Amino acid sequence: MTYVLYNRSGSGGFAVEAAMALAGVPCRVEHLHSLPNEPLRDKIGHLNDWGQVPVLQLPDGSVMTELAAIMSHLTAEETGFRDGPHLWVDDQATFLRWSVFLCVNVYEGILRQTYPQRFCGLSGIAGEPQETGSDAWLLANISQAADERTHAALVSLDRATNQHEFLLGNQMSACDVILAMLYAWHNQRPDLKRFTWITSQVATHPIVRPVWKAHFDTRLDVKWHEL
Repeated sequence: MTYVLYNRSGSGGFAVEAAMALAGVPCRVEHLHSLPNEPLRDKIGHLNDWGQVPVLQLPDGSVMTELAAIMSHLTAEETGFRDGPHLWVDDQATFLRWSVFLCVNVYEGILRQTYPQRFCGLSGIAGEPQETGSDAWLLANISQAADERTHAALVSLDRATNQHEFLLGNQMSACDVILAMLYAWHNQRPDLKRFTWITSQVATHPIVRPVWKAHFDTRLDVKWHEL
């Protein structure tokens, strides 16, 4: 049995799909057809009761969720993630540190910025916003604070890793694939030119480009895969 990735177009599962392609790890992708912010529990709840993707079914039939955990497991188990022709990791502890940092501080910040109603009791059971006009100020402030916090996390990450071209060294790692996705969602900023460069390197990589296009061609203002 091979890996099976349950994913939705434009979701965080892009990073797993792209990294597995770069590592040369065979994987069957099961695309879940739904709109952004549409609940997935009825489609994926039998594998992940939390109702989120990515969900990775391992060759032994067991299931993994959580982006950082999936990437860490694959980096430990699959040599193509550690010392393949396209992905490289020398220090597993550093990889764990920054992949978790990205998912906890940057990914969650982007979710708060994009879907502030989820974090202040204004989402209905189906995930649709229930706010009225009087809630606009609250939502705007949650979104603004999340954007500022997300950016501060990226600036901190840049300071901590700027001795290298990429996050972990002078070669691309799966950590850079996560960063590229999140930075593209955050939108490029003039004070993070290195991250703009890393994102373009990931998106335009010949192996990643078709995956990026399939996920983000119509979802992002910048067509990173065409730069």
